[in-house]
Amino acid sequence: GCPARGEMRLSPAPVLSLPAGSSCVSGGALRGQQSAPSITRPMQAAGSRLVQRAGRLLERPLLRPVGAASEKLFVCSLSAAVLCRWRRRHMSLLLRRAAAQASSTDVARLDPSQVEDSDAPLVGKYETISSKAEGVRELVPVEVLGTPSGPAMGSRIWLRARLATSRVKGKATFVVLRQNSLHTVQAIKFKSKEDGGESATAVSKFFKALPLESLVDVCGVLVEANVASCTQSNVELQIERAYCVAEASQTLPFLLADAQRSEADIEASQKTDRPYVRVLPDLRLDSRWLDLRVPANNAIMRVQAAVCRIFRESLAQRGFIEIHSPKLILGESEGGAEVFRTDYFGQAASLAQSPQIYKQLAVNADLPGVFEIGPVFRAENSNTYRHLCEFTGLDFEMPIKWHYKEVVAVIHSTLLEVHNRMEAEYATELAAVRSQFPSEAPKILPEPCILSWPEAMEMLKEAGIERDPMADLGTEEERVLGRLVLEKYGTDLFILDRYPSAVRPFYTMPCKDDPKFSNSYDVMLRGQEIGSGAQRCHDPAILEARCAELGVPTGPLGPYIEAMRHGAPPHGGVGLGLERLVQLYLGLDNIRKASLFVRDPARLSP
Repeated sequence: GCPARGEMRLSPAPVLSLPAGSSCVSGGALRGQQSAPSITRPMQAAGSRLVQRAGRLLERPLLRPVGAASEKLFVCSLSAAVLCRWRRRHMSLLLRRAAAQASSTDVARLDPSQVEDSDAPLVGKYETISSKAEGVRELVPVEVLGTPSGPAMGSRIWLRARLATSRVKGKATFVVLRQNSLHTVQAIKFKSKEDGGESATAVSKFFKALPLESLVDVCGVLVEANVASCTQSNVELQIERAYCVAEASQTLPFLLADAQRSEADIEASQKTDRPYVRVLPDLRLDSRWLDLRVPANNAIMRVQAAVCRIFRESLAQRGFIEIHSPKLILGESEGGAEVFRTDYFGQAASLAQSPQIYKQLAVNADLPGVFEIGPVFRAENSNTYRHLCEFTGLDFEMPIKWHYKEVVAVIHSTLLEVHNRMEAEYATELAAVRSQFPSEAPKILPEPCILSWPEAMEMLKEAGIERDPMADLGTEEERVLGRLVLEKYGTDLFILDRYPSAVRPFYTMPCKDDPKFSNSYDVMLRGQEIGSGAQRCHDPAILEARCAELGVPTGPLGPYIEAMRHGAPPHGGVGLGLERLVQLYLGLDNIRKASLFVRDPARLSP
């Protein structure tokens, strides 16, 4: 039944298609992440086997075609036939493997309150926790393990954490569990003579099938160990039971192992045969909740919270009152064009650029000093490393007795307290940030460093920068000035005083000795502005003159100006940007790293 030589009938080679969800390289399949089944690597191995098999068949006389062309066609047809058979077998294998993985994690759901019963399986998956029962069992925080306040060695404990890494070798299982992003502990399971390795097999299968970043409850015995790669380096957990609380997707947008490497490590790896993956900023921000699990990023949010707490406590101790001002306002709080406008039941309104007007009205209401921590909106179409359209403002306003330098003193002492307490009370968080984003603590003098505008212009001129001395500073000029101040005065924090009146808002008090300048200042950290402040115009005549000078319409400001006619005290204050303060304090290259969920001109979600 064999065709005559040279008459081999050929059928078209089948088209090999990848299973849905497979890819040659997926975002989550890099460097050890469990991912959806892929046939890419088996295909590469099969290719060489097909050629070898076709070559052996060609050596059989009855099947050897005549002529080079016929031989090539024969090899193609034979390769396609073998590939078709291989594909059927491999797809069957993939289905069986997927079914096995599903059976290992999609077992009957377990009631958390019953997993310690004598007949309960050692591993499994909880039914969805929906507040069925209270106080099922105590879960020990990872951060206390191996510390004097933690459980004793030999204690049997339960803990809940994320599966950070897993390694299974035979019946030996090694996993790293991460809790609250910053604290990690190793858990292990080896073959036991008591059950012939049955429990070790169950645990290894469980963790081998469980995707990274899944949330698990693990029960085990705490023992002494030396695990340098974990924060709890002097202990480990000998696993007895493990249950999945919430299972992560098999394929994640990116690996946390990739996302938590420093830029120096990534750059150094580019010269090796295994360069590290660089997780791009937009990919991080698209899945920001995942990015915030990275220890450094999680710690940044804790530092941000600490700045707010210390700011609040410092001012409260001075007798300041916390306020919460409206964010929907008539007109524009700063008198500029960069506002988000909206309709308010037929009236033109905007989102507040700052709580400025309401801080002043609160002081006029005889509150002894006020502060606010709240959202600020700026419709600036600036796609830079230091601008956001929505950020958090740290604002305060206070009456002054004789001079606005009284306000400057409070600004400096508050920021100095933030610095000192941060370094003393948040060493763990700062270490986590600086391990990925290296920097040193900023240098801050005990007393405020106040640099007058004329002196700053002279320093820039001596540095070779020619500029209009009455124009506002540009970003690069701020950087140069910051470097010069650090060299001359040894501080990263300074106050740039007596700005030209023409570049300051309408409510800024002009200098008595020279109205071309004002009783205003910028707060500078590491050569960049983190806030602005001034003595305000509490005299209605001066306020109206300033509005006329700058072309600011007074109609929407009617109640504000009227309040100044009712005996407003001399007062001043400052507005700081929380995200920029955190960015510069930690030496971050982009303000987006200091924002929980970014709002810039290109991003309104998530």
